[in-house]
Amino acid sequence: MMTPALHTSALTSLKLLARGKVRDNYAVGSGRILMVASDRISAFDVIMGQPIPGKGEILTRMALFWFDRLGPKGLNLCPIHLTGDAPESAVTPAEVPQVTGRSMLVKRLQPIPVEAVVRGYLAGSGWKEYQDTRSVCGVPLPEGLKNASKLPAPIYTPAAKAAVGEHDENISFERTVEMIGLDLATRIRDISIRLYTAAAEIALTKGIIIADTKFEFGLDSDGTLTLMDEVLTPDSSRYWPADSYEEGKNPPSFDKQYLRDWLETATVGAVLWDKTAPAPYLPQDVIEQTAAKYREALIRLVGEAPQEV
Repeated sequence: MMTPALHTSALTSLKLLARGKVRDNYAVGSGRILMVASDRISAFDVIMGQPIPGKGEILTRMALFWFDRLGPKGLNLCPIHLTGDAPESAVTPAEVPQVTGRSMLVKRLQPIPVEAVVRGYLAGSGWKEYQDTRSVCGVPLPEGLKNASKLPAPIYTPAAKAAVGEHDENISFERTVEMIGLDLATRIRDISIRLYTAAAEIALTKGIIIADTKFEFGLDSDGTLTLMDEVLTPDSSRYWPADSYEEGKNPPSFDKQYLRDWLETATVGAVLWDKTAPAPYLPQDVIEQTAAKYREALIRLVGEAPQEV
């Protein structure tokens, strides 16, 4: 039986720190944060009014899958922000249903204001830019690549984090050096490429191509660089089915692309939606089709979907 969709959490026992596009973050004492993945969905940097049932649970399960394989318990590529404590331990019994299956209890870190973007394939805005400049975010690429081409090697194209509702800004590696220093900028770049490369190899064995992704990092009280937030979910990555991949064509995505395509022709009143709030009302079939894409990604990755999703 599917659990009720959660658009916005309402935990009164903890102090709300921030609401993002998907996650609601609460303070747990001074050193921990409870991250609750809601069922909200955004497109074109606008949060939709209707939730996608099960989405928060799917994202959480996928993030935990990757933290387990890439963190200290697995390949040990980078320290991670998980505390190992049960999220339910941080709330009252009455609030447990809002938390179970969709939350992570994590270390409170000093966030680094850089989105660590790694691209292994030419897609989306990168493909558009390549056609004009034969480069992506200032990184030169060889001639002859096509839409969805695999790149000769993964490239690092960072972005500066923006406020909710605004677009992240692509920046150069040199700009990240100016922002956070050469040592930290270099370590984030190198670790991000290692994380992506390892994850892409694992995903391929599951029939999934991870075309690109973005990571977020923070520093703990000892200054240790730590992987944080979500990781390698369809919200932060471009997931393609390997069995239908064909260079030169847009592969179907296990993410919100179905919703984006619908929104391109959606109207508010009698006027084509201008991609600003408020968002159009989502029909039930669009909600169900979008949810199905996320479920399929989870099933391919971990082998099954939880019964309640």
